[in-house]
Amino acid sequence: MIVGRHIIAELYGVSEELITNESTVRQILEEVTEKANLERVGSVFKQFNPHGVTGIVLIAESHVSIHTWPEFGLVNLDVFTCGDISKADKAFELFLEIFKPESYRHYVLDRG
Repeated sequence: MIVGRHIIAELYGVSEELITNESTVRQILEEVTEKANLERVGSVFKQFNPHGVTGIVLIAESHVSIHTWPEFGLVNLDVFTCGDISKADKAFELFLEIFKPESYRHYVLDRG
């Protein structure tokens, strides 16, 4: 029995302008959760100095989190949804479309 899907990803070669500022990263995460039909409960983000962002969007289905290193073009991403596992896949596809990484690696864990 699968109760959820957990996608853990590292995106490489992401545009620095997309992942430097908290406001941009927040907008992207909130847009993806909405388009993937995930129910946002709340969110917390932290802007680092001189750059970089960490954030989490709590969703009714679980969470979406991000950590960015603009100086390396690196995004660490975590998408975990319970219930409809296609929502995790949809969110991940949307992140790839928006961030347009030069390359990435990811792991898919079906939980349960």
